[in-house]
Amino acid sequence: MKVVISPDSYKGTLSAIEVASAMQAGILDVDPSIETVILPVADGGEGTLEALVTSTDGQYFSHRVLDPLGREIKARYGVLGDNETCVIEMAQASGIMLLQDEEKNPELASTYGTGQLIKAALDKGFRKFIVGIGGSATNDAGMGMLKALGLQLKKEDGTLIADGISALLDLASIDISQLDPRLAEAKFIIACDVDNPLIGERGATAIFGPQKGVKEHQIAYFDSCLKQFADIVEKHVGIRLHDYKGAGAAGGMGGALIAFLNGSFHAGIEIVMNAVQLKKHLEGAEFVMTGEGKSDRQTLHGKAPLGVAKTATLSNVHAVLLSGAIDENDKPALLESFTVVESLVDETISVQQAMQEPYYFIRMKTKKIVEYYIQNGYKFC
Repeated sequence: MKVVISPDSYKGTLSAIEVASAMQAGILDVDPSIETVILPVADGGEGTLEALVTSTDGQYFSHRVLDPLGREIKARYGVLGDNETCVIEMAQASGIMLLQDEEKNPELASTYGTGQLIKAALDKGFRKFIVGIGGSATNDAGMGMLKALGLQLKKEDGTLIADGISALLDLASIDISQLDPRLAEAKFIIACDVDNPLIGERGATAIFGPQKGVKEHQIAYFDSCLKQFADIVEKHVGIRLHDYKGAGAAGGMGGALIAFLNGSFHAGIEIVMNAVQLKKHLEGAEFVMTGEGKSDRQTLHGKAPLGVAKTATLSNVHAVLLSGAIDENDKPALLESFTVVESLVDETISVQQAMQEPYYFIRMKTKKIVEYYIQNGYKFC
């Protein structure tokens, strides 16, 4: 029997590879002869780097960069097993996970460190990039990243604008003459699962700003700053980011990648599944196990487990969803895409227990699922 194991991370507790390891242990507890294939997945946010590098036998590189608040940290980027595709995870350098709640500062938080990672990868000779832009702490329209790569943002008098989102109100012109020339040789695929425009009621600030520290009374002001950036970009580059789908992703990083790095958007989970060759590995499998920290109706709108389930359906393979928590009211909707829907948290296991010992409970629940499958004649019924 063959089982493919392709979970996303249980955010706040275990990485995707740790979840997969726990699931594998549960399967082998039932029968050590079962063939298991571990292919952790992600949807473009935190964990994308690990999922891609691990599943393709790639390698990591470390580089010292500035975090969202300008402090020096060590961040990682990776290269796939093909030795040519570089993976940049924005969260590594500019992620909200790098800040304590009290440190969130959307006025000053910068994407400069992500630009430094891209530059370091260019120095290594990479020209093919996958950039995962989920989990950002920033709302700077990608201004920091662009500065790190040599773009000059200028005031009316020709001097450079200052750092911070408010400085965008001083933006009068864009000078690309110092932009790293190697970018012209590079290809950027943007791993992203949102289609929000840069500004407006569905824009970067209104939708994602509050989780990064933007107060309700600041939304209109921050939006005006991003609008000034979009106006000048349209004037100098000819690309209208105001209502461009995806331009508002990661506080405007999506728009910066489109306008100046010629990036192209792709669903994060699709990129990961293609890179790890999930469809190929599903051949001959009895079922695939996936999961995430919490599953609900939002899972059915492009999250990683749904991508796994869709691919499994096309391959006539059962998809088993084992997540940390699932609301009972959402199970019927989830069962339309998954053969089995199970939660760690139930009448016998509390949220606190599941959070404290996630590996143990994932292993135990996985064991029960596999035992049930075998006892029922290799059928889920």
